[in-house]
Amino acid sequence: MTEKTSLLLQEQEKNTKTRAEHGVRSELTYDQRSFMMNGERVFLNSATIHYFRMPRQEWREVLMKAKLAGMNCIDTYFAWNVHEPEEGQWSFEGDNDCGAFLDLCAELGMYVITRPGPFICAEWDFGGFPYWLETKQGIKFRQNNEAYLHYVDLYFDRIIPIIRERQLSAGGTVILVQVENEYGYLMDDAAASNHMNHLRDGLLQRGIDVPLITCVGGAEGTIEGANFWSGADGHYAKLREKQPDTPKIVTEFWTGWFENWGGPSAIQKTAPLFEKRMMEILRTGYTGISHYMFYGGTNFGGYGGRTVGSSDIFMITSYDYDAPLNEYGRVTAKYAVAKKLSYFVHAFGALLIETEEVPAEQIKVRHPQGVSVRGRSKGSEKIWFLESHKDERETFHVTLEEGRTLPVALNPGQIIPILDRVEIAKNVYLTGGAMITGNEVVNGELTLFIVAEAGQRSVVELETNVLNVQGSSMQVLVERDPLNGAYRFELVHFREPGIIHLEASGIPIRFVVLDKETMDRTWRIKGGGETNQLRYAIGFDDVDVSLSGQVTGMISDPNRNMLLLGSWADGERTLTGHEFLYGEANDSQSGMQDEHVQESSAAIQHDLFTTLPMPPKLSDSPELSRVSLTAEQRASSGQPEHFSQYGQDFGYLLYECDFDRSVDGITTLILPDLQDTARIYVNRVEQALVRQVGAAGVQVQTTKGKNTLQVLVQHMGRLNFSPYLSESKGLAGSVYIGGSAQDIRRNWHAEHGAVHLDEVNYLEDAPLLSRSFTLDGMDRAILVGAVSQGLRLNGMDVPMEGYQDWFSFNTLDLSLYLRPGEVNTLEMPYSRTPLNRLELILYRSEDELKDWRMAGTDALLPRQWELYEPPNVSGHLETYRQDADHSGNWNAMSVENGSYGQPVWYRWRFSKSAVPEHFRMNLMLRLSGMSKGTLHLNGHHLGRYWQIGPQEDYKIPLSWLQDENELLLFDEEGRTPERVRFLYDNLSQYPWVVVE
Repeated sequence: MTEKTSLLLQEQEKNTKTRAEHGVRSELTYDQRSFMMNGERVFLNSATIHYFRMPRQEWREVLMKAKLAGMNCIDTYFAWNVHEPEEGQWSFEGDNDCGAFLDLCAELGMYVITRPGPFICAEWDFGGFPYWLETKQGIKFRQNNEAYLHYVDLYFDRIIPIIRERQLSAGGTVILVQVENEYGYLMDDAAASNHMNHLRDGLLQRGIDVPLITCVGGAEGTIEGANFWSGADGHYAKLREKQPDTPKIVTEFWTGWFENWGGPSAIQKTAPLFEKRMMEILRTGYTGISHYMFYGGTNFGGYGGRTVGSSDIFMITSYDYDAPLNEYGRVTAKYAVAKKLSYFVHAFGALLIETEEVPAEQIKVRHPQGVSVRGRSKGSEKIWFLESHKDERETFHVTLEEGRTLPVALNPGQIIPILDRVEIAKNVYLTGGAMITGNEVVNGELTLFIVAEAGQRSVVELETNVLNVQGSSMQVLVERDPLNGAYRFELVHFREPGIIHLEASGIPIRFVVLDKETMDRTWRIKGGGETNQLRYAIGFDDVDVSLSGQVTGMISDPNRNMLLLGSWADGERTLTGHEFLYGEANDSQSGMQDEHVQESSAAIQHDLFTTLPMPPKLSDSPELSRVSLTAEQRASSGQPEHFSQYGQDFGYLLYECDFDRSVDGITTLILPDLQDTARIYVNRVEQALVRQVGAAGVQVQTTKGKNTLQVLVQHMGRLNFSPYLSESKGLAGSVYIGGSAQDIRRNWHAEHGAVHLDEVNYLEDAPLLSRSFTLDGMDRAILVGAVSQGLRLNGMDVPMEGYQDWFSFNTLDLSLYLRPGEVNTLEMPYSRTPLNRLELILYRSEDELKDWRMAGTDALLPRQWELYEPPNVSGHLETYRQDADHSGNWNAMSVENGSYGQPVWYRWRFSKSAVPEHFRMNLMLRLSGMSKGTLHLNGHHLGRYWQIGPQEDYKIPLSWLQDENELLLFDEEGRTPERVRFLYDNLSQYPWVVVE
């Protein structure tokens, strides 16, 4: 009996046949070393860029920046909730035209890795799932659940054809498609196989014929990659063990990190450390790197997600990510690092791909203490990776084989690749004691860029039969080693580029000697417009290439020399920034006498570098509309409905109900299931802003008789990564009055004594901790915070389905395990400290609040505009807010100066500022003095804001501006906007010039 061919092989054979029938020759194959395009090995240098995190008008410039940095591939997710925001309502137009994004990548000559999900994580709301999926009966996400797979198939029916039509087999540049995303964080491959195979087959059945990949977790017939920031060796070893016959790629190299409201700035991954981690990846032997993120962009609208680690890690609106390109598409220090190493990979990647690591016992390089050496070799060609372990910059001497000794300067922790007898031309071998970032023919000369710090000296050796130094713009010492006949060049790296012209074995060679900062301003430009010739522009802070192929460059210092190499219209030459501008002035003033041209040029230069463009100015007196919170006109329901039940994706929900109290006083409001920030009002007076969620107990001031409770909830983003996807947003389920909320991080007990979980502790072997409490007449209990697995209450195990140690946050209902009238005892294994939250919330079932009224975002819209006047705060107006006083008492406080004490809309109308011809502006809005709310420009939802940091400024896309504009700002506390203003980013002050 013949075994039936697997579905995987059937689909691959069918797709291969289809490709052959269409006569398509482009094909991506692979072996254990690398991918191969039409048989030629290729190092995949990929930039992760999400089309849905910027306006369409910005796509080209951002993609071009990736190309100019040496990237040959673009990696993107596809966000289901962007394309189907409401069930059956598909959007693939304008900013959501993902097909056009893929076409643009192809137009720019970039390969594409597509990651259609359906789950994408990405710090994106709900991991990309549409909100309305939560309402489907019986649905369970990311598993073989009938309801879930039904909607996934409908999504695939829409998204996969867009990808299929742009594969290599269809003449496009899509070369890899990813199955799911990071499924290995949930379960191992064996447990995941049914689900992963279903998704894999869904791609194959819809015509995907390029290789399939996975990240963090694999599936049969796919290539698995690794996601990490550090630990390249360990991840490589695991991949090699699992899949010895596939290329080793980093599917996500985390270039930076996300930021959350109230958290610190994510600046811990510095540019030098970024360079070190990339060097570790190259040293280990990976032949593909996807920089996640290369450009982060912005979480416009309500799309910022929420992630694990605590109860309130909500994404800020900016997704800058501290990436190589910042939120505004500007180059950064990390961009310079990525560009430099990409140029190195472009120059010597063919060798890197073919190398194997040199076993430690075979390394013959001699070096002093404080530096370590690892190497990769192909035959006699070697690349040594020298790493410093010193605390300060130092020049080390290393001795290679046959007594060849080179000085190598290293910063603390730095890794530099040293080329050892690498053949750069026939019978010409290079050994270099510095970073070398070029190795290609430019305008008829084999050109190498040799880079070190300004003032640093370096040594380069050439082994060749005959060598002639034909000219040099710098002093250079050349000696011939009598032992091996190598020509030894001792170079000094100045801020001005130095050029040495050689001829080795009849081959013209050019050394371009640069300092590090000049290398940062070196740009390799291939193609563009009618020419496909190679060009280099050196000295520009930033560069762009237009659709027509016109090159423009930014100049921050008009006195800096700019060097043009390659096939420029006016040939290779050196000009100062002043001369570039003078040339433009000369063109614009043709026909005038020279002295008049010079005067005009000087005036233009003075204006460009001393007169800064001005951003639009907001009026000091915007219009305002005060929001009266009320749901009185809405029908009552038994319990509150969460956002999906209410039929609203993002924004705000107002919950309102009445309750009676027998006396004046303070009581505790219990919110057993709250997943967002909430403002609590009693009798129209704000009581508290709830920030730590999951469940909450909030003290409120009530009066004798009837009281009106209002809870204003802002949707702050769904979990984008978690074993507990699809949490209900807003108020879900019952709410109670009365009870208590206790911080129980202190006074746990172990064998050796008391343990305080809000302090740093060092406890070995996860000892069992215990803590007791009494119910005081309550019959319900919730434990919320950083709960450890293995929790027991009164000797009974408390189930924690889907628990993962890295989640660090759980909300557990303990009510079934309580013992009324007795002392109750919690037991929990010690895991880590300090814990940022662990609360025990107690309440009574009979104290449930009922007859709720609800109103959505529509009830909060501005109704009537009035002229702005600063609020009158003479001191007689009082509000109650929860005091930080440890006594728990309430203090009456005057409304803060500069606040209306209620939600307010502000409206400005402003004109777009003229942008001078030579400038490229980036506009931001600074919200000093405001509280929390949303921003809107000309009908575009710019996102949430919250002035608790770390975000201070908010992106205003210039493409969304009109001649006359409307800016709307909704502030929850009604803070006054005297200090709200527009700003241009720092690099907006420098002019751009045409480079020809």
